[in-house]
Amino acid sequence: MAERKGMCEDLARILISEEQLRSRIGELGAELTRDYRDKNPIFVGVLKGCFIFMADLLRSVDIYCTMDFMAVSSYGNGTTSTGAVKINKDLSRDIAGRHLIIVEDILDSGITLSYLKQYLEVRRPASIKLVTLLDKPSRRRADIRADYVGFEVEDAFVVGYGLDYAEEYRNLPYIGILKPEVYETEK
Repeated sequence: MAERKGMCEDLARILISEEQLRSRIGELGAELTRDYRDKNPIFVGVLKGCFIFMADLLRSVDIYCTMDFMAVSSYGNGTTSTGAVKINKDLSRDIAGRHLIIVEDILDSGITLSYLKQYLEVRRPASIKLVTLLDKPSRRRADIRADYVGFEVEDAFVVGYGLDYAEEYRNLPYIGILKPEVYETEK
C-alpha cells in the first residue's frame, strides 16, 4: 500500500462547511420541533452514515422523542447502489401508532429509503417522514422524496460528516467531494 497523505488532500473541494452544516441543521431542528410538538416521534437513524447528522439533529430539536437505529446496506464498498437492500439491524421496539422520522445521510438513488419505508409501513406507524442531510435528485431511481432536506447536492461522490467511501472519511467535520482518482483505483 502506498503512503497516504491527509484525508483533506483526497478532496477536490469542500462542498458544505462546518458552519453551513451547523446552521442548516439548526433550521431543520426548528422545523421538526414545530411539526412534531406533542407527537413524541421516534427518530430512526439509518446506520452508519446518519450517526453524526442524527446526533446534531436531535440536539437541535426541543420535543419529547425517542430514537432507534436500523442498519441497511445496498452499496458495499462501492460508489453506487447495488439495488439489493439488506436489513442488517432492525428496530428494537414496536412502532405501531407512533410517528416515525427516518434520518438518512444522503438520498441518492432512493432505492434503500423506498424499500425501508415500505418495510416499515407494514408495522402500522401513525406516520413516516423522511429527513435527509443531502439530497441528490439527479441520481434518483426510485419514486421517493424527502420531507425535510438539508442540502441539495450535485452529482459528485461526497464524503465527510458521517458519509464514507469504503468506511473512511466519516470523521471529516464538513462535506467534501472526493477526487475520482481516490475511488477509481485501489488504495
